[in-house]
Amino acid sequence: MTAMTHCLDRPGLVPRLSSHHLSRERLVEPMLVSTARVKLLCAPPGSGKSALLSECLLRAPEHCRVCWLPLAGASLSAADFLLRLTQALDLPSADEPGLLAHLARLQTPTWLFLDDYCRAPNTELDRMLDRLLAVANPVLTWWLGSRRRPSCNWPRLLLDDEVYECEGRALAFTEAEVGQLLGHVDPTLAARTAKRVVERSGGWCAGVRIALLNGCPWSGEQGRSATLLDYLQHELFNTLPPELVEVWQVLVHLPRFNASLCEHLFGTGEGAQWLHALQDMGCFIEPWEDSVEWLRICEPLARAMAEEPTPAGRSWHRRACQWFSAEEDWQGAFEQALLAQEFEVAVSLLQHFSLEHLFRRENVCLLLKLHERQQAELTLVTPQLVGLVSAALLFAGRFDPAAACIEQLARFAPQPTQAQQRQLLARWQAQQGWLLHLQGRMEAARTHFLDALAELGVDAWPARVLCLSGLTQQALLNAELDVAQAFNREALCLARAQGSLLFEGLLELDHAQLLEMRGAPRRAESLLADTVALLSREADRPTPLLGRIALRRGRLALCQGQDELAAGFFQSGLEDCLQSQDKHALYGFLGQAQMAANQRDYAHAFDRLREAERLMQQRQIPDTVYRSVLLQISSHFWLQQGRPELVREALTRVLRHYRGAHARQAPPATLQLIARIEYQLVLAETQLQLAQNPLDRLKALLKQAQQQAMLALEAELQLAICEVADLTGEPDMAHAALEAGLALVKRCHGQQALRDLNLRQPSLICRLQGTAPVVDRDSDVSLLSGRELEVLDLIAQGNSNQQIAEQLFISLHTVKTHARRIHSKLGVERRTQAVAMAKKLGLIMQVW
Repeated sequence: MTAMTHCLDRPGLVPRLSSHHLSRERLVEPMLVSTARVKLLCAPPGSGKSALLSECLLRAPEHCRVCWLPLAGASLSAADFLLRLTQALDLPSADEPGLLAHLARLQTPTWLFLDDYCRAPNTELDRMLDRLLAVANPVLTWWLGSRRRPSCNWPRLLLDDEVYECEGRALAFTEAEVGQLLGHVDPTLAARTAKRVVERSGGWCAGVRIALLNGCPWSGEQGRSATLLDYLQHELFNTLPPELVEVWQVLVHLPRFNASLCEHLFGTGEGAQWLHALQDMGCFIEPWEDSVEWLRICEPLARAMAEEPTPAGRSWHRRACQWFSAEEDWQGAFEQALLAQEFEVAVSLLQHFSLEHLFRRENVCLLLKLHERQQAELTLVTPQLVGLVSAALLFAGRFDPAAACIEQLARFAPQPTQAQQRQLLARWQAQQGWLLHLQGRMEAARTHFLDALAELGVDAWPARVLCLSGLTQQALLNAELDVAQAFNREALCLARAQGSLLFEGLLELDHAQLLEMRGAPRRAESLLADTVALLSREADRPTPLLGRIALRRGRLALCQGQDELAAGFFQSGLEDCLQSQDKHALYGFLGQAQMAANQRDYAHAFDRLREAERLMQQRQIPDTVYRSVLLQISSHFWLQQGRPELVREALTRVLRHYRGAHARQAPPATLQLIARIEYQLVLAETQLQLAQNPLDRLKALLKQAQQQAMLALEAELQLAICEVADLTGEPDMAHAALEAGLALVKRCHGQQALRDLNLRQPSLICRLQGTAPVVDRDSDVSLLSGRELEVLDLIAQGNSNQQIAEQLFISLHTVKTHARRIHSKLGVERRTQAVAMAKKLGLIMQVW
């Protein structure tokens, strides 16, 4: 990893860092500061061990003697190692007692670097190293880089505080560090690319470097790289015996494995031994999700190697399926059956699945792929399978196929007994109720839910829980909060009585929505945080459920003004929902759009909305799930931009779907959607001077919110009344509404509602309160990147786009992109307006 060069102020050869080397103080500083006699770096190949040791060497104090011994991982005998070490130290003889005596007598501070210590296990060599490390001379420091952990007396060194170990995971690049390597790229593009590179490579140093050399292929969808495969061949496979290479190439295609599975796959007495040998030699084997038993190959490498052919690959998966089945690990057996393309076996294993399994890992995706491949003749052969497939289709938002699937239950009627027939009908009603509920047909869905609850037996408790959850959501949509709480409490008691943590977590989402509507976002966040802590103990990660919880926590954080926290939740929730094909991915995009709008970056906000719509259309999700929500949030942004005509046109059209004889309910996850549409429409019509009795309409909405104890909505409506009263010349009412709104914002921690008002009417609050507006220069500057401020300054000086491109050494297209973003963030349309707004905000201190 490093080249060698002569150094004028030090004898012998010392390493030379790459021209692309990035100094990482977070790693170097702790190693240099540590007083431990032994500094150990143990990590797989390509982790940056040599580079880190080299940088430490080059920072050695002037009075310190350094000795760099590049071992290149060679299999040395103890005598060979002794000879090389004594020669590096300029000792006349190569005998161990003489070397130990010399090290013990050292008076000058000395740093001994052993780079890439012997990769193959060597008991004799390791014992000699242990004896050398035991020389307790305080002026002697050992710096050891190795792929494997030598068999030395590390416990004693650790107890004596004489060893400092930098964990292999700490060597991984962070997004910020990769961004520094992309300093020549546009900042926005660099941030996105860095994030994707780290996601695909796991920050593995060699992987990051390969990605950058190859034009960042890992920043896209394809993870396979010829350079990566060549690297693994030279750095890993060429150093292993043939049998270990074969074992590694089998394990890389297994999602998880342990010693017992390896015994089954590779032979009793050899499988576990080979696995331990691979672990000892630093072959990218790491714990599977922090498990103490299960292991996996480093995920970036496993992903990159997924398309590489494996000899008799299906046979290995079949054997793994047999082992998981014998262990009654139905999740693992199902995954292996699919990998072995044994689809009939996979379907037979689904008899052991319940509705809870849909909330684990990628089971929804796997089940839907299996159903699409095999169709009804294989996957819909029992009522239980019909229920699983129907639930998966509903979860993914594919309502038409779900309706067809639910109708398949008719094939199993009549049942042998009247009681069994009633149970079959009740299961159909429960599934049909959820289909109607998601389609917005509230009354019909409610009837099905109640009829199903009246008949479902004790053993059908999952269907009972889901019916109660559906009734809870309907009550929330109708603002019947006490009714919703009663249904939710009954469902939670049932789930807890069955010991179902997954269903309990699903129901706590309904509970959190109830708390949010009542103006208690902190209680809701605490509830969901505790739920996540409990779910984290699950052996199989409940990816779909965690995704939905993260999105809800993102919304709660955003409502409380915790933008940085919200960003993390929205990102993780969106990733989980995309992975599990959950239709709720929509709300991840909406959250990110809201955060961009908070920074006045409307270009990015609308880009997020377009991406959400594209995904919904691509997955063939009915527009009733997302159309009204997208138009409502778009109108929210248009009001902030001063475009009320668009708001009136869009919301008038949307509102027709929720009024009249054939009105539909709002999508279940969009609580208070209709109320928000109504008050935003009043705001738009008031600005256009087309509103009839706007204050009366808002007061009617406020009265309903107060009667239903929906404090969060009440705060928004009070601020809307303040805005409309100000626009219609009612200053006393505007003052009163503002004070009431501010009190509710404080009580409910609803900072987002206040921020929305400021974005629509920046000077309103200061004007009504009689205070001068305070310009927070740091806050305004943060709206624009450093490069955007440079472009804005040159625009203010009267430079053309071409002149700006020449002065900043960037392309004309990049200049236009920066200008477009500046206009969007400042809420303007022309260059002159941008300059005027910048002066007003203090972004331009002086214009020549």
